[in-house]
Amino acid sequence: MNPFEEINLTGIKTYSAKQRASKVQTSAEAVPPKAGMTVKTFLEGLPSILKANDLKAIAKAVVLARKKGKPIIAMIGGHVIKAGCSPILIDLVKKGLITHVASNGSAAIHDTELARFGHTSEDVASQLDDGSFGMAADTAELVNQAAKTAAATKTGFGWSVGAALLKENAPYADRALIACCFRQKIPYTLHVAIGTDIVHQHPGADGAAIGEASLRDFRIFAATVARLGDGGVVLNFGSAVIMPEIFLKALSIARNLQNNIQDFTTANFDMIQHYRPSVNVVSRPVLKGGKGYAITGHHEIMIPLLSAAILEESAL
Repeated sequence: MNPFEEINLTGIKTYSAKQRASKVQTSAEAVPPKAGMTVKTFLEGLPSILKANDLKAIAKAVVLARKKGKPIIAMIGGHVIKAGCSPILIDLVKKGLITHVASNGSAAIHDTELARFGHTSEDVASQLDDGSFGMAADTAELVNQAAKTAAATKTGFGWSVGAALLKENAPYADRALIACCFRQKIPYTLHVAIGTDIVHQHPGADGAAIGEASLRDFRIFAATVARLGDGGVVLNFGSAVIMPEIFLKALSIARNLQNNIQDFTTANFDMIQHYRPSVNVVSRPVLKGGKGYAITGHHEIMIPLLSAAILEESAL
């Protein structure tokens, strides 16, 4: 015998689900893929629900930004390059669908090694054991010299690395995002935290030059951010800390000087939605106008998928 009172459901008011307003309709469901189908048909067959809709909305925002002559900024972390996505971003740069690339130091280092040697990403665990981790002298020499050149010539850090790769005719430079930006004459700004990159372990690292070159790139980046209002786009691919922090400070500068940087689109693409991208890219910048999106997934899948959606949208 149950010793506790049970609620009496006799008086519950009900309704018919047939007449009820509902969020999901059969018309929004996916269309199963077929062998040999086009990318356009595949994208159209995605469910018109949640993140699939967001992906399409981001693609539309990118294409609209190009039509309006607004900045389309791609901020990247090192894993994006290691995951083999550089050629896809290069294609978007060449088509005018990315107009500014900004990265932390590791992305430029991996891009540089792939451009020069066709390989990158050392075995950290085994090389850390004997102290050889990060001790590649040829990588450090190019990047550290680029910082010194940038400081001496009052040019950008990323610009100087791209120029160095092309000057030495690096054998795989065609797949290097940082070299492509130099060729296309668009900014690749390099945002370095001292001590985070393997090139800082070498005696040729010049802190004053690295700092000056990276600070100049920050100011170049802020100048692009200042033009985001009314239709620009900021895409953050895989930078959990550095680029979201850089973006927030650049946006504060732009608003301090102009006070009208509103109504733009931001999106964070990463395997995990970290705190700083969530608040500094997706949320805070668009509180008073614009839209922020968060898409979770692996770069080697999501960046090609986004690129396909952008290219299909631009073909409409």
